[in-house]
Amino acid sequence: MNYRQAEEYLSSFVNYEQIPGISYAQPGYSLRHVEELLNRMGNPQFAARTVHIAGTKGKGSVAAMTARVLTASGYRTGLYTSPHFHSLRERISVDGSLISEAEFAATMAEIRPFIESVRQDAAFRQLTYFEVLTALAFAYFRKEQVDFQVLEVGLGGRLDATNVAKPAVCIITSISLDHTQILGNSLGQIAREKAGIVKPGCWVVISPQPEEAASAIKEICREKEAKVVHVGEDIKWHKTGGDMFHQSLVIEGRENNYDVRIPLLGDFQLENAAAAVAALEIVGSAGFAISAADIAEGLAGVEWPGRFQIVQQHPAVLIDGAHNVASMKRLMSNIKEYFSDRRILLVFGTSSDKDIPGIVGELVSLSPQVIVVQARHSRAASLAVLAAEFSQRGIEVESGESISQALSRALSRADRTDLVCVTGSLFVVAEALDYFSAS
Repeated sequence: MNYRQAEEYLSSFVNYEQIPGISYAQPGYSLRHVEELLNRMGNPQFAARTVHIAGTKGKGSVAAMTARVLTASGYRTGLYTSPHFHSLRERISVDGSLISEAEFAATMAEIRPFIESVRQDAAFRQLTYFEVLTALAFAYFRKEQVDFQVLEVGLGGRLDATNVAKPAVCIITSISLDHTQILGNSLGQIAREKAGIVKPGCWVVISPQPEEAASAIKEICREKEAKVVHVGEDIKWHKTGGDMFHQSLVIEGRENNYDVRIPLLGDFQLENAAAAVAALEIVGSAGFAISAADIAEGLAGVEWPGRFQIVQQHPAVLIDGAHNVASMKRLMSNIKEYFSDRRILLVFGTSSDKDIPGIVGELVSLSPQVIVVQARHSRAASLAVLAAEFSQRGIEVESGESISQALSRALSRADRTDLVCVTGSLFVVAEALDYFSAS
């Protein structure tokens, strides 16, 4: 099996990432079929110590930070995240190196007999694309003999394929309304799905939450007799400096204070760094050597593109994957902090299953010039729907034939002191990053 064949085999399984609004949270749905597959594979999910991360916003950033520090501390560390921008291989890495095409294909060939045995067993529900990919990640990490595996939940938590590992520590990042067709229409319902990763007696790091979400998470932690660290209460942070390329902050942990610098912008990344440090302190207290110098080194070297990322100056181009109302509200706040005096040219596209009126309602506060776009993705919202939402708020928009064409148009009109902002979806961000990597 070569890499192309491995990708084709994976694509033979239903991919809910491509289907808007599909719900897995049906009566009787469980992870029994995933556990059965992994059991037949020899339970690779238990081969490494696990840091498991759920949440609506920030979970990928926290995962990247945590993994980078563990690597800086000398531990072989696997990182599993989603979605990807350009290559499926971005989702699976060890110590910052993506799984190679050859290793991806070889690992898929190794686990395929087990997948097929479950696929042909009528006692079990059919596996999905994400479940097969998750099994491949576990198998690869076992083969690579990682000390730690840092797992970002794909969607929700309770019924996510990653929720078969036994975590040394769980992290629940900020929760807001997103994927409501699947996870529930209230913050409490969504929080209960996310907190489904909490295991009896485990450590849980909880980022600052809206009250309704916090209440639901705390209730589950009490039921599971979990040990809780609250970011913002038990561990605090304050910004000490920064520019257009980095931020400096002091994190006041439970064990130590950490003077660190991160190459990521936006106030939300300060909170994410504090959550990562809270989890790393817990790992350290279990007997693993993680020094303040390791934490500083790891955070300084973290890479996590597409989140408040400035890819060009004069004119400044900002790319951000904000894709729900809460993340868009935060993006608007950060744009006003960093670019308060700039004229804004906005390239915007989002998915059809998002709260488009709510998202657009946040964007109009910038009084931007707008070009709406449609990513090359099955869930992308139509140009007509996006244009209508802006028009209802008194902003007439242009439509881009493609994201690259919209970017070219925006850049040709922008003065050196303007800001071109590309946002609304990670799919849009991926195509924008392609544009700038090719130019």
